[in-house]
Amino acid sequence: MADLLTSAESPKKSSTYDASSIQVLKDMEHVRLRPGMYIGGKDERALHHMVAEIVDNSMDEAVAGHATWIEIELHENGHVTVRDNGRGIPTDPHPNEPDKSALEIIFCTLNAGGKFSGDSYETSGGLHGVGSSVVNALSDHLRVEVARNKELYMMEFSRGEPKAPLAKIGAAPNRRGTSVTFHPDPEIFGGLTLKPKRLFQMARSKAYLFSGVEIRWKTAIEDGDTPPEATFKFPGGLSDYLNETLNGSTTYADAPFAGTVDFKEKFNVPGKVEWAINWTPTRDGFIQSYCNTVPTPEGGTHEIGFWNAVLKGIKAYGELTNNKKAATITREDLTTGGCALVSCFIREPEFVGQTKDRLATTEAQRMVDLAVRDHFDNWLAADTKSAGAILDFLILRAEERMRRKQEKETARKSATKKLRLPGKLTDCTSKDRAGTELFIVEGDSAGGSGKGARNRENQALLPLKGKILNVLGAASNKLTTNQEIRDLCEALGVGLGSKFNVEDLRYDKIIIMTDADVDGAHIASLLMTFFFTQMRPLIDQGHLYLACPPLYRLTQGAKRVYVADDREKEAVLAKGLGGKGKIDVQRFKGLGEMDAKDLKETTMDPKTRKLIRVTVGDEFPGETGDLVERLMGKKPELRFQYIQENAQFVEELDV
Repeated sequence: MADLLTSAESPKKSSTYDASSIQVLKDMEHVRLRPGMYIGGKDERALHHMVAEIVDNSMDEAVAGHATWIEIELHENGHVTVRDNGRGIPTDPHPNEPDKSALEIIFCTLNAGGKFSGDSYETSGGLHGVGSSVVNALSDHLRVEVARNKELYMMEFSRGEPKAPLAKIGAAPNRRGTSVTFHPDPEIFGGLTLKPKRLFQMARSKAYLFSGVEIRWKTAIEDGDTPPEATFKFPGGLSDYLNETLNGSTTYADAPFAGTVDFKEKFNVPGKVEWAINWTPTRDGFIQSYCNTVPTPEGGTHEIGFWNAVLKGIKAYGELTNNKKAATITREDLTTGGCALVSCFIREPEFVGQTKDRLATTEAQRMVDLAVRDHFDNWLAADTKSAGAILDFLILRAEERMRRKQEKETARKSATKKLRLPGKLTDCTSKDRAGTELFIVEGDSAGGSGKGARNRENQALLPLKGKILNVLGAASNKLTTNQEIRDLCEALGVGLGSKFNVEDLRYDKIIIMTDADVDGAHIASLLMTFFFTQMRPLIDQGHLYLACPPLYRLTQGAKRVYVADDREKEAVLAKGLGGKGKIDVQRFKGLGEMDAKDLKETTMDPKTRKLIRVTVGDEFPGETGDLVERLMGKKPELRFQYIQENAQFVEELDV
């Protein structure tokens, strides 16, 4: 019979916080525990980012002049292979660890790679030395083959650990380069699988970005849209890409403004910039930018430099032709109908985050600006027909923009007089929508703190009473009769569903500001569901945001720090604030407990606050709606199923 322990005898969990409490994780363990730090999460975007990390290594070989082709192959079993005919990963022993090959160091150690010094690559997409090792850590199987010095080597890994030492498996007299085959680990990504369509698009875009490389595509998985095999090579680079994208669209220039400038010739530094742009009245404008062949969906300094050059060039051309209206053109007018591609190659670029979504290198802005500007001036002068058509189009856009602005100002001036605004709304004084903000807060106490913290000129407040109606679980007649929803619509100046018109919106930013706890997160999710189902254009056009209030205030003498959660609090407590005396910890049970100074400094002042913009993923349009329906809809069994499928991925639980 098993021994029984009384409560007095039972062992207690130690609450001691000493050196033994500090965990030191190995590189691969940390990647598996916190994949979001390295690839941005565990979703489909992160899954396909793993392939991009390996492809970028091959692209770096091609850009450096060592590889002429890259092959991407998706296998029937869900594995993917990336091959190239570059120099091949070094297989000799590493000088610092002679018992390990350089290949093993690259695939098993973070911050190990050949791109830090700049000696092996003038420009590269891989910079942090984590790409190969992160992919290895998050794969349940990875196999590397290297053909180098007429010998073929092979090594296999599983979840970041070598399965056997590097082995020489034969001669390779007519072969060179690297082949990496891996399978994303289901323990990390669950049931997600690599999609042929997404990988096919990646392969094609990489070929456009470097005209000297041939990209070969193969897939054994049929999806009805993606060809089983294809070969891409585009001598015209981005110009070819833009012409294909705009195929069938009317454009103001017969041929796009496109070109390439070598930074070494102009600025005596390694790198170059390539671009292509045209304007069309038949579709919305866009810009796709890249740095060292890596997509930068959030733009960055290279985009800013490009638009600066185009804006200055078109204004100068207007001045040259005595068209005074050209002075009114802004960047907003350029991007309306302006379809642009920009790709730069620079040495040691600085990105925001490991997933490299935005370029932060300051010098890139100046170099791109100066490089593009000279060519744009010459292009406009050489093709006066296209230049005149583009200038006329941009002036029309500027006039329309100013007319809309004037109408909004007039509408806002009359709105406070004619609209029946809800009594709970504390409105701002600005007559212009631009720059105004509406904070949606929980209850009157939070509203009271917000009134003292706000900027009266451009910040308004609307307190809501508790949790609003879940619009996915309610009949349509309940929407129009629910008081909280009616107050919200009246404050915004818009209708619901098909009656919603984003032009009627009375505020530029709608900011959901709820308590930093579970109830606050629930209210925020109900509000986001409401906006997603009833006012979707408001999200699509970037008007909806989440505030980021702190959960704690830590005070030590004159030192004061705000922290967002328990983990950050413990980290600050362990480090100290640098003040004198005991650290006082205050938990904010709600925004209403924060004084106006705290709330302004942490959550409402644009100079010091953090906002999260609410967006909808557009790569797979139906998935977001399906997920909202599963989590917020009428069927609890769908919510339960989702929890069962994803519980294993929860890293922290607040109960």
